[in-house]
Formats: sequence, C-alpha cells, structure tokens
Amino acid sequence: MSTVWTDRFATRTRGVTSSQIRELLKFTQKPGMISFGGGLPAPEVFPVQRFQDACHKVLTEQSDTSLQYGETEGYRPLRELIANYTAREGVNAKVENVLITSGSQQALDLIGKLFINEGDCVLVEAPTYLGALQAFNVYGATYESVASDQNGMCTDLLQEPLRSNPKFIYVLPNFQNPGGTTLSEERRHQLVLLAERYGVPILEDDPYGQLRYEGKHLPPLIALDHHNLHPAGGYSIGNVIYLSTFSKTLAPGLRVGWIVAPPEIIGKLTQLKQGADLHTSTFNQFVAYEVAREGFLEQHVQLIRKIYRERRDVMLQALTQFFPPEVTWTHPHGGLFLWVTLPQGSDMPAIFNSALEQNVAFVPGDSFFAKSNHERNNGCEARRHMRLNFSNAAPDQIREGVRRLAAAVKANLCGTLIPSEPPLEARQSRD
Repeated sequence: MSTVWTDRFATRTRGVTSSQIRELLKFTQKPGMISFGGGLPAPEVFPVQRFQDACHKVLTEQSDTSLQYGETEGYRPLRELIANYTAREGVNAKVENVLITSGSQQALDLIGKLFINEGDCVLVEAPTYLGALQAFNVYGATYESVASDQNGMCTDLLQEPLRSNPKFIYVLPNFQNPGGTTLSEERRHQLVLLAERYGVPILEDDPYGQLRYEGKHLPPLIALDHHNLHPAGGYSIGNVIYLSTFSKTLAPGLRVGWIVAPPEIIGKLTQLKQGADLHTSTFNQFVAYEVAREGFLEQHVQLIRKIYRERRDVMLQALTQFFPPEVTWTHPHGGLFLWVTLPQGSDMPAIFNSALEQNVAFVPGDSFFAKSNHERNNGCEARRHMRLNFSNAAPDQIREGVRRLAAAVKANLCGTLIPSEPPLEARQSRD
C-alpha cells in the first residue's frame, strides 16, 4: 500500500491488531483439521425450519417495513421482548432501556467510544475476552487486571485497583470467555457493593448466561445492583450496563445483540450508533423476533444445553484420559469453553505449531491477557494456557482432537519432537 495512505493512519490505530482467533480460522479450512479454536456454535442446533418459516412470514406480511430503513434504537417489538426477558431476571426494564446492536461486539465498541478517553483505565479479569480488549484498545484504553480463579474474579483483590478510579469494570460473570468459570453468588454481591462504594460502574457482558449445564441459576449483576438501589421496584441510573446477544442461542449470522442501560446512556449510544451503521439490519431484527417469540427461544435453549453438555463431558473425559497429570483445566458449568493450564516453562508456540501439524487447533492463552498484565508478569503466566472450545466439534472429533493435542503437550514436556502420527500401538493403548 502506498505510504500516501499509511502515513495518514490515525494515531489510535497503532494499538489495533488482528484477532488471533480470526487468524486461526484460516487454519481450520485445512482438510482433516479438528478445531477447538473459535467460539462457534454447532450448526446442527440452528433452528433452520423456524428461520425459514419466520423469513416467509416476514417477507409475506411485513416486506414494506422489514426491507426498509428502521429506527436506530431497534425494532420495537424485539426491544419489548428483550425488556420483558430482563424483567423476569428481576430488573424492571422498559423498552427505552434497550438498544439493539449489530452483535454484542458492536455493543463493546459503542461502549468504548462513549466512555474511554486516551489513557483511561479499564479494570478487567485476568484472563478476559479478547474481543473486548480489541474494542477498547482502539480508544486508547489502559488496563488494570485482577486475578481470577474457579469462582471468577477475585473480589478480595479489588479494593486497591478501585481506589485508582478506573473508568469501569468489565466482567463476564457466566461461563467466562476464555476461562469457562462462573462468578460465585457471594462474589457477585461483593463486586456490586464494592463498585457502588467506590463509584465505579460495571459493564456486564453475558452472551452465555442461558447455556447452563449444571448448578443453580445465579442472578445477573444488573439485577443485584437494581435490587440494592430499588428494592421496591422502579428503574433509574444504576452502576451496571448489561450486554447480551442471540449469537449463542439462535445464530451468530444474525448479528443481533443488545444493551440494557438507563435511558440517558441509551440515548448517547444511539447517537453514536447512527454514525456507525444507522441501525442494525431491519430484516434480521424482524426475523429474530419471529423466531424467538411465543416461548420458542426458551424451548430451543433446552436442546442446545443437552448437546453442549454432552460435548463438554466428552472433552473433560478425554482430557482426564489423555493429558499428563501435571496439566490442569477448568470444569465449566456452562458456556462454550474450558481453560487449560500447563506447567511453568511450557513452550506454547512450539505446542501450537506441533498441534497444527497433527491437525488440531486451539487458541493460546496469551491473547486473553490485557497488555498491562503482560508487562507485570513478563508474559510468563499468559504463556501457560490454552483455550479449548467444545461446542462446535462432534463428540468423536473432540475425543480424537484431545488425543492429538495431548501428544503435542507430552512431547513438549518431555523435550522431544512430535511425529505427525503416533505409532499404531500407542494409539491402540489410548483407546
């Protein structure tokens, strides 16, 4: 490209890099590749017939409006559906509290555009969602990272970073991406109370909340915050903005997500969205509403839970069978991912390359740590991890993929080269 253009790139683009996950998807096109890399839903759970019926109905009965420009805030019946769902969680949300976005990724970008100035600090988990870091980096965010464990963000470590007055706390409380962990109920209360005490708002990202496979449903942070402010009901400016999406429950190709926030915030976000894309696809919103209405979404989620629970269990069993004892991993109660931790000194780039040679892909964990965390720990902690997705591959593929991945890990821990295919007797002994 001519420097007449590159020399004119805005300063804010210096921190913009390609998503490692997006780049990794190129490898998944290789024949025979088993991918645990992307957070892809299983295509066999897409409600294709329901979509066909919805498209036919929308085009037959509402073509004049569904194919036309629409309101920036979104299709009102869809916003009402989402507001009603939020109300069932204990938040007295109204339609004016909902903004439809082009996927939850646009919601993250709009939040960054509205709140983050160059150099502003955002408090995040370590690790945290790569897509959020990408969105916030564009606006010059810096980060304060708080460690997490099997019960989510370690809220006992929050007081010191909160004293520095970060712009907001970004957290995924349910089946976190990448860790697969869930913020415990006790820590949810602690987080909401600490955020209120220090006057720091919370951005709650919840794309996986409906995909629970075991354990009890936990209240979202926005509901806990709402109850603290308004135990008798009502809705006004609180400390939590809530994001979610249809990408994991209906289909990611819809690119339909939403933000739930006080009207004053929705108004400013709407103005920013007007400059970005005018509005989310009108047709997609009409179709999403027709598919999700009349209780179908709640019924369909039951099917997704059944299939994903089976695949999670197969991956956990395969990890136990094939991986060496010094490797550990999380046990997610829902969602799409689990998080593998290797011993100190593991050479993750070598493991990644060897795994690709054996036709299995994963996402190395360093992408999910904010830059500040890299600088403090010199990247050592980040290079010990890998994120594995279990939703997209069939059970037999999961088992075989974990076997291949275990061979790469074992060879690295032993300091040996990895053959392209283990000897036949070795394969038989593992089955």
